[in-house]
Amino acid sequence: MSGPAALDLLRAAQDGDRQACERVVEENSGLIWSIVRRYYGRGVEADDLYQLGCLGFLKAVRGFDFAYGTCFSTYAVPKIAGEIRRFLRDDGTIKVGRTIRERANLLYGVRERLRGELGREPVLSELAEATGLTAEEIARTELATDPPDSLQRETEDGLALEGMLGTEAPEEGLVERIAVREAVDALPEKERMAILLRYFRGFTQEQTARVLKVSQVQVSRLERRGLERLRRTMEP
Repeated sequence: MSGPAALDLLRAAQDGDRQACERVVEENSGLIWSIVRRYYGRGVEADDLYQLGCLGFLKAVRGFDFAYGTCFSTYAVPKIAGEIRRFLRDDGTIKVGRTIRERANLLYGVRERLRGELGREPVLSELAEATGLTAEEIARTELATDPPDSLQRETEDGLALEGMLGTEAPEEGLVERIAVREAVDALPEKERMAILLRYFRGFTQEQTARVLKVSQVQVSRLERRGLERLRRTMEP
């Protein structure tokens, strides 16, 4: 993308002109596809990778500083690639570290054994005792290796992230799901862990408090602050 007309189009897109956004994506589809092709064979459909690339591209449009002196395409390429890599990492396609993999395998085997012995899903304390891992290690392992769950998943006390955020149609497409997960990832660490454990793992406030080593009251505050930040982030 170069030339005065292209820059005017980019400025219009940055100002929120929808038609300009559509045109700037269309005119740069070749650039987006050139990045997408690097990630073929990772278990994700090409069209889905392209949608992720478009999301990264639009983030580049919003964040580009005309005064910086950098060519827009130079700025956009890492944004496009970063969006795709983030999804592949969070969705489990890109492998996690050896220690996490070993813990995940241990947890899987122990959980299956306890299910057979107990006739029900083992609770966190039983998993911790059987594996020798702390509750925090178990939670971090599962958060690192499991793909993000549906926004409609309910915690044990009947809460779902879509309801708390007021999202009417949270899973109409891949972009919306990634946008929410990115917003969660941008939260301060304690708030992020509270939201992930409560709404992605379905933990109770009491279980979350044990993992984070804080009181249940503090979990409630972390959760409330995290949800408020998410609401502000997801506002149109």
